[in-house]
Amino acid sequence: MLTVQRNWMKLGKELSLGALMLWLAPGMCSAATNAAVSGVVRDAQGVAQMGAMVEVLAAGSVSVATAFTDIYGRYRIANLVPGKYQVRATAALFVPASRNNLRLSMGMRATVNLTLSMLADPAAWLPVVRRKADEPSDDWTWTLRASANRPILRMLDDGEVTLVSAGAKEGSRGTPIKARVSIASGDGGFGEGGVHSVLLLDRKNSNGSDAMLRTSVGMPGGGTSAGAPTEVDAGYERAAALGSSSRMVVSYATHPEMMSGGATGMQVLRMASADKMQLGDTADVEAGGTVYAIHMAETAVATQPFLRVTVHPGEVWAVQYQLATGRDLEGADGLDSIEADLPVAALSGGRMCTESGTHQEIAVSRKAGGGQIKAAVYHDAIDHPAIGGAGVLNSADMLSGDGSSGIVVDSATGSFRFLGTGYTTSGVSLMVSEPLTASLWAALEYASGAAISTPDAKAEGLAEVSAGLHGQEAQSVTAALDGRVQHTGTKVHAAYRWQPRRTVTAVDPYAALSDRAYLSFYVRQAVRWGDRLPPGLEATIDVTNLLAQGYQPFLSADGRTLYLAQSPRTLQAGLSFTF
Repeated sequence: MLTVQRNWMKLGKELSLGALMLWLAPGMCSAATNAAVSGVVRDAQGVAQMGAMVEVLAAGSVSVATAFTDIYGRYRIANLVPGKYQVRATAALFVPASRNNLRLSMGMRATVNLTLSMLADPAAWLPVVRRKADEPSDDWTWTLRASANRPILRMLDDGEVTLVSAGAKEGSRGTPIKARVSIASGDGGFGEGGVHSVLLLDRKNSNGSDAMLRTSVGMPGGGTSAGAPTEVDAGYERAAALGSSSRMVVSYATHPEMMSGGATGMQVLRMASADKMQLGDTADVEAGGTVYAIHMAETAVATQPFLRVTVHPGEVWAVQYQLATGRDLEGADGLDSIEADLPVAALSGGRMCTESGTHQEIAVSRKAGGGQIKAAVYHDAIDHPAIGGAGVLNSADMLSGDGSSGIVVDSATGSFRFLGTGYTTSGVSLMVSEPLTASLWAALEYASGAAISTPDAKAEGLAEVSAGLHGQEAQSVTAALDGRVQHTGTKVHAAYRWQPRRTVTAVDPYAALSDRAYLSFYVRQAVRWGDRLPPGLEATIDVTNLLAQGYQPFLSADGRTLYLAQSPRTLQAGLSFTF
């Protein structure tokens, strides 16, 4: 009898337990399939906000669930059915922060951390405070936000920076856009006077193409009232089959500070293109050119094509033929930077004249360890070489001389350029380059040929000086340093170019190291101050002919001393921010 009673009691317990399980099953299944959202709410200084209201909104801004943050700024909302939601946090004296397009699936546990901005803070840098071990971490280390709490740009721990559009999703990184903002001022060179503000955008697409946009706005100090010099450049590059690529740059520039032949203001429209093809492992072909349309009372159109063919007979040897008609663009690598120098164009006899010439070269190069040795023979036919000068010209000086094809004056910097008589020459060049470190190179270049030289006797007036200019056999030696200094991250491009004192143009003007004479350098250094400054801030300094060498004096029509120089001295410095 006792045994039967125990069996009935055991059976009753099992039935009761089974009934309880059946009663709890719907709730247990619901808890297993429903989703939950949790996170932390902080302010712009990273301080946790207690008592902030967090809402989960469905389509049509219908409130589904609400929670308040605890003393640590934490919240949790559970039992959410799968779907698409918006999470919004609000608090007194703060702009609401929200996360849109949050998609929850069955059993998902989503983490949404929100940052509230003060109403009086329209835009601010938000340094993320290091999270505790038991707290979820944000993806972003720095975020620039607007008053609507929309991210503008973000900086990751690894230093990568992403520019985010106003309509981008909070959790989406998308295609990064690298941007660089800089401002520079100083004793600028020809066409670079006053303060310049530059914005450069670079977007690399997933298909391998690259798009760039550059804008530059200046404030010249020459007293002109026609407006500030402005430049806009847009470039596009796309990759093709078999290692080929194509690049194109379209530019427009207006410089109201330029004067020539009684006309004021210069407008330049430029279109440059380059195609690079690889023919197996034995040959590379580069072709393209530049088309200029220059307006200054009259309009001149100039075309400057180029061709470069490189044959590789072995792993260390290369033979190259080059045809170039413009020094700005001699190969596809000339479009690595979409910025171009202002072309020298001047009015003479009521028509526009521009610098022009033809350069042909055959070179043989050989790899030597990590460096290279390159020897070349070339022939130049220069029609109108551009000659630089410093000093303010009067109306008598600006009259074209017998040996000149026009003068153009930069009223903002007190410098000028004029087009001299042409010449032809042949010469040789030898360049040796060697890596000092993995990112720093040194080079030594020797060239022989001809250059424009000033007359021996001191002349009076620019017209008389230009009439006495003549071609002279000359030689030059250039030492250069290019790359990045390890440990400091300093980017440097420095050179010293020597050639005879009376020459006012470069020997072998199409050579790789002929752009600057005498002691010139460009330095870009990152500026760091612990965590107080965001990464990407850099200081730049750009100096041409620091020691003011090679200046050739002459007397102006009114007795003042002016100068001709291959590279008049310039000094510019500024700050830039890359993000």
